[in-house]
Amino acid sequence: MPRSVNSVASRARRKKILKQAKGYFGRRKNVWTIAKNAVEKAMQYSYRDRRVKKRNFRALWIARINAGARLNGMSYSQFMGKVKENHIDLNRKVLADLAMNHPDAFKAIVDKIK
Repeated sequence: MPRSVNSVASRARRKKILKQAKGYFGRRKNVWTIAKNAVEKAMQYSYRDRRVKKRNFRALWIARINAGARLNGMSYSQFMGKVKENHIDLNRKVLADLAMNHPDAFKAIVDKIK
């Protein structure tokens, strides 16, 4: 009995990886073993960086809130402590947006908690 190899599935699997490697430089886009390694590494980076992105945004929001708070005579930690104390349920994303784009509204919050 002849040996059975599923070349249809093997080819489909390779085509899928090579399609993901589209746009890569040099042999990374068209040589199977190199493309496979490059795509696997790229997937690891994308998985990791979906989590890192959240950290980076939180750091950005904190920097913006701190800048807005200091313009109004408070530090970030004092400001956030008073916000929690006064039961103002605005998250850092919203507070950072107010500090950047609506400084008058941010100042109203600062005046309310002082």
